[in-house]
Amino acid sequence: MADSAADIESHEGGQQKNAGLQTAKDLFSGAVGGIAQVLIGQPFDIVKVRLQTSTQYSSALSAAASISKNEGALAFYKGTLTPLLGIGACVSIQFGAFHSARRFLEQRRASSDKSFIPGVSSLSYGEYYAAGAFAGVANSVISGPIEHVRIRLQAQPHGAGRLYSGPWDCVRKLSQQAGGVLPGLYRGEVVTIAREAQAYGLWFLAFEWLMNADAARNKIDRKEIPSYKIALYGGLAGEALWLGSYPLDVVKSKMQTDGFGATQKYKNMRDCFGQTFRQEGLRGFWKGIGPTLLRAMPVSAGTFAVVEMTMRAIN
Repeated sequence: MADSAADIESHEGGQQKNAGLQTAKDLFSGAVGGIAQVLIGQPFDIVKVRLQTSTQYSSALSAAASISKNEGALAFYKGTLTPLLGIGACVSIQFGAFHSARRFLEQRRASSDKSFIPGVSSLSYGEYYAAGAFAGVANSVISGPIEHVRIRLQAQPHGAGRLYSGPWDCVRKLSQQAGGVLPGLYRGEVVTIAREAQAYGLWFLAFEWLMNADAARNKIDRKEIPSYKIALYGGLAGEALWLGSYPLDVVKSKMQTDGFGATQKYKNMRDCFGQTFRQEGLRGFWKGIGPTLLRAMPVSAGTFAVVEMTMRAIN
């Protein structure tokens, strides 16, 4: 009995060590994917934010042309430092949290279904959505303030009317205006959490469904799916992410570019939804969807391809 107990303890310790190592690999792969995501997507993102928060542009092309003409080509990478440092961490958390939740759900299924093999058998798509939503909520803790600062920097006037000299100046001024660091940086956090849960639930669900369907259709292991298909499925997952969460993103952008005190337009998320609908109708919740969907395909394709290839390399 003593030897048996020792063997069990050793086996459990090995499982915990392996799980910890795999989580570290997930986090590292996500960070690499996050850097790729920022470099590919930043020019599209600044056009999206300008369209969401201003009425001066008639289309995505006019916004892009105006930015290029009046602010120069480098303006498309305004506010890049913040996401480059932060989005790597965000995507790292997204993939680390998703795979940790997935492994938890697999172990739970295996304990009640002896035919279920963790890492081999597929979860239900509701479970994939739940794992993705968990990843989104975990991510929102740092994505909320990072995106708030980035949006402020992207939406500010050019030249003499510039409000912030950089990310740290933006943090300082937001904290002063809101009466503290937390209320300043976490403006719009409730809608951020809602958006992240919905967005990443759909993102991971779509990608896992496409990957599993391909593996089953061609009777191959997931590791054998070629990289161009991983990129394609990642890109399609990106389209699903934005189509399913875009109205929440519009409200978040409006709240995170709103003023403070006497210049504040929106009392809360519900008020922002109401004012947007009354003033702009349903179309107001889809402003900027064109460049967002154009951006989603290459950005999400690059993210999943880089993460998957990194995971295969380090495994």
